[in-house]
Amino acid sequence: MKFLKVGRVAIITRGRYAGKKVVIIQPQETNTKTHGFAHALVAGIERYPLQITRRMSKARQAKRSKIKPFIKVINFNHLMPTRYTLELEGLKGVISHDTFKEVSQREEAKKIVKKSLDDRYLTGKNRWFFTPLRF
Repeated sequence: MKFLKVGRVAIITRGRYAGKKVVIIQPQETNTKTHGFAHALVAGIERYPLQITRRMSKARQAKRSKIKPFIKVINFNHLMPTRYTLELEGLKGVISHDTFKEVSQREEAKKIVKKSLDDRYLTGKNRWFFTPLRF
């Protein structure tokens, strides 16, 4: 699909991560041996950062600003694209379909995703991406 490109923010509509926001890292429009459908490799936020105020101590602010990421292969039918895009530099080379073969590789990829999302959150860019959906 021409609108599901690299960097597009989408919302997952089915499954465990339904309602979570993700960034498309690698779209695959044709079938593969492991996945017999059009799919995308995505990185998203499993646990969003909580609201912080000035009154809170620095330690409490740091604790409430934590992000828990996830990476997953998702069917295009279960993604709802948004008008937003998010450029996460360097993730395309780090995360690929080979990443999911071993648990240790997946954990390393999650750490890299966490670092890039933390940097993006702390700079204050793309604020909408880091707030949970309310429905």
